[in-house]
Amino acid sequence: MGCGCSKFTLCCWSGQNGPVHEAQNPDAEERDEVSDLPTFREFTFEQLRIATSGFAVENIVSEHGEKAPNVVYKGKLENQMRVAVKRFNRSAWPDSRQFLEEARSVGQLRNHRLANLLGCCCEGDERLLVAEFMPNETLAKHLFHWETQPMKWAMRLRVALYLAQALEYCTIKGRALYHDLNAYRILFDEEGNPRLSCFGLMKNSRDGKSYSTNLAFTPPEYLRTGRITPESVMYSFGTLLLDLLSGKHIPPSHALDLIKDRNLQMLTDSCLEGQFSSDDGTELVRIASRCLQYEPRERPNPKSLVTALFPLQKETEVPSHALMGISRDGETMSLSPLGEACLRMDLTAIHEILEKLGYKDDEGAATELSFQMWTNQMQETLNSKKKGDAAFRHKDAKAAVECYTQFIDVGTMVSPTVYARRSLSYLMSDMSQEALNDAVQAQVISPVWHIASYLQAASLFALGRENEAHIALKEGSVLEEKKNTNS
Repeated sequence: MGCGCSKFTLCCWSGQNGPVHEAQNPDAEERDEVSDLPTFREFTFEQLRIATSGFAVENIVSEHGEKAPNVVYKGKLENQMRVAVKRFNRSAWPDSRQFLEEARSVGQLRNHRLANLLGCCCEGDERLLVAEFMPNETLAKHLFHWETQPMKWAMRLRVALYLAQALEYCTIKGRALYHDLNAYRILFDEEGNPRLSCFGLMKNSRDGKSYSTNLAFTPPEYLRTGRITPESVMYSFGTLLLDLLSGKHIPPSHALDLIKDRNLQMLTDSCLEGQFSSDDGTELVRIASRCLQYEPRERPNPKSLVTALFPLQKETEVPSHALMGISRDGETMSLSPLGEACLRMDLTAIHEILEKLGYKDDEGAATELSFQMWTNQMQETLNSKKKGDAAFRHKDAKAAVECYTQFIDVGTMVSPTVYARRSLSYLMSDMSQEALNDAVQAQVISPVWHIASYLQAASLFALGRENEAHIALKEGSVLEEKKNTNS
């Protein structure tokens, strides 16, 4: 094995207090702040309720789902920007002024190594944060629970460097404390690049004591004082380096014993065999052991970590999505006929599929309508829908839009299928923004309906917003696959 302990020629423990190898980092300028993000803003609770489809269970993306004390949802703002919305439990931030101050402070950070904070909401007892949405899961998912391929050595080194750069930026900006740094706090963006979640930069309690519920991974000084310091964050960084090396959770105390005994084969992930040299393995373990020093003052700072990790980088010309095996465009996805039709913008094929589907996905909507047919108003509403269906069947887009609009405006019955049909009718009429609005509304009504995502993709393609369209296409494909699996 390329990382077997017998091949390590340096005692990693003996060099723990020496200087970290110094090297100039030519990428330092690239870590400047990003300017294409909107400025931090305050949202209303209603805006975030709509963005998350009423905080639908289907939109929960946090680790422990509904049972988590603070739940994170994926959502979409009015401008179609995808966001992550963290909703705190009602006792987490009793002081609204302090919450706003913390959120505004974190919201001033703008860096492409962070999943940046875009805004917050503070209404009554509600406390929510809004951040950039990262569509490609967490480090924990890719490292511990991978399904198709284990994370490559070059990508693990890149994660370590990018995380160190994120912490260096935060330290420069006066936000050196990070609460509960772990593999679930590192997210992957649409390009497959790792980013540090901004949520951990918020204090979790009024005195800032909260750190981690898992005492096996907390720094020694936290057990003594109950407080964290910037050096405590470095300890957590060391545990993450162990995660990257081993592919599993190894308590730091146990790892240090293995390092002392030079039993490094127990530390390394067998999936990495042949991917790195003994010198590289030795250096990463040495950096980790320095971060895990008992005395906080003996641990490195983020700047020295960046300096130490930069020379270790491999395959720097290969983009992250390629190293991760993440698809970036719809052409390489396995798409259903509807997904393919939306990718090609084949409106005739989309129409044929929607017409054949009918109202099967409306979950009893037709039955509910039939029970209300005794009123004249309801009869007129049903007639509007029937006329809309007839116009839609004959591809008379203008008439379909008019009739479906009459049905929708009455507001007696909500039908995602009607919104989907009107969306396609708008597309046929070259009214792409209106088509997008209806596709979004269909998903608000039915958050896991794949057809709503597919129609959003078609609308976004028509609007020339290709990156967002491919994300919507991928979302639709995932939802459709889940539906087929469940059925």
